[in-house]
Amino acid sequence: MFVACDGALATLHLYRTERLNAFGNQGTLDLNTAADALAADERVRVVVITGEGRAFSTGIDLKELAAGEIDMTYHHRWEAALRKFELMNKVVIAAINGYCLGGGLQLALACDIRVAAESALLGLPAVKEGLIPGMGVYRLPRTIGIGRAKRLILSGELVTGPEAHAMGMVDYCVSDLYFSHKVREVASAFINIPWASVLLSKQMTNRTFDLSYDDFLQEYFGAQAQAMQSDDHRTAMQAYREEQAGRKK
Repeated sequence: MFVACDGALATLHLYRTERLNAFGNQGTLDLNTAADALAADERVRVVVITGEGRAFSTGIDLKELAAGEIDMTYHHRWEAALRKFELMNKVVIAAINGYCLGGGLQLALACDIRVAAESALLGLPAVKEGLIPGMGVYRLPRTIGIGRAKRLILSGELVTGPEAHAMGMVDYCVSDLYFSHKVREVASAFINIPWASVLLSKQMTNRTFDLSYDDFLQEYFGAQAQAMQSDDHRTAMQAYREEQAGRKK
């Protein structure tokens, strides 16, 4: 895998095409290294994760798994990496092309926004391998509801890009021809939104299911006070005043 930066946008390319971008032991180490570097880079606001070739990622490397080379340390490293993307002070976008299976879908679910090509195929087939689909059992119900999540988790069923969009698993589903353009369009939109409010809103939304209403309300008041004191808010209000003044002329 490698990272390419273009101003405030960084793109993490999963590049193990001979294995459909599956993650072996080294892959989990590399993913943590990439996550740490991206989280620490203050120039970067938006991170796009995409797969080269025919897949976003097919998840765990079945060849290494079948050879007995994968133990629980793999799963600890994997979940640590996903949590880093989930919590980092960036907007993280999964650009889902081709196969997005198992750990590939788990990685996508840890992102903030998911854009899929119509030809994408998504699912959590771990039960067919005698495994639990990682913390997908935690994230997928929070994304699409427990009923639909159980159907996919317990059966290992795969769905197409349009099906995933219909159930809320992905935020955008576009033709393969338009896919790259849509990813750039979505990433650019987030770069241009006032940044303090985006990050504070991400942090709050990440805690939606963790706190009682009263506790969440107090957290919200604190976050809103920060937002109101931010340079981004002052700049946005100045732009609004100038726009209104221009309309009166």
